[in-house]
Amino acid sequence: MGNKNKLQRFAENLTFDNLFQLSYNEVKSGFHLKGKWAADFFKNDHPIILELGCGKGEYTVGLARNNPDKNYIGVDIKGARLWRGLKTASEENLMNVAFIRARINLIEYYFGPDEVSEIWITFPDPHPRETKERKRLTSPQFLKRYRKLVNKDGMVQLKTDNIIVFDYTLDVIREEKLELLYSSEDIYGDGLRNEVAQIQTFYEQKWLEHGTKIKYLKFSLYRKYE
Repeated sequence: MGNKNKLQRFAENLTFDNLFQLSYNEVKSGFHLKGKWAADFFKNDHPIILELGCGKGEYTVGLARNNPDKNYIGVDIKGARLWRGLKTASEENLMNVAFIRARINLIEYYFGPDEVSEIWITFPDPHPRETKERKRLTSPQFLKRYRKLVNKDGMVQLKTDNIIVFDYTLDVIREEKLELLYSSEDIYGDGLRNEVAQIQTFYEQKWLEHGTKIKYLKFSLYRKYE
């Protein structure tokens, strides 16, 4: 994408009232919706679900479209990518969608304790080098952050094309003694029929064309007998 298109998208992003992009100092000073998303922004008492590293927001929008009784918030640092999700949500008048432009390591500043019901992580950066594993969105360090905002019944759903991320996350689940709710190394080969398979991102479709198997994990953020 050319710089001109990026600048146009950044400018249009400023016109969407469901996009939140704060400076580091602003968010650390106290985000006004923290702990109040449902009541003050969505104006309902529906569960809040996050998509972390949402890219173009294809999953955020797809889930919101399918589940009007839930609120969805996509989080990504790339504003030009978020534009697509914002644009689609606006065109379809989806009132249960919002986006945050921020790094995932700041997520705890945007949400209060028990405010989030569920987290989706779709095709995250695998950070394949072992020295970078702390940056993986399913690392123990990130799970610790999520527990500050996800309620006790909360879960994580991971969808990935990358076997390193898949195997690493399984190891984390075992080491952290978390409850594994579902595991598949090939969701389409296993015949999964729910929204895990029904919603596909642009890049997922490309991987499928090349025969890449799409993997999926669903697990609790908390130990089974906590």
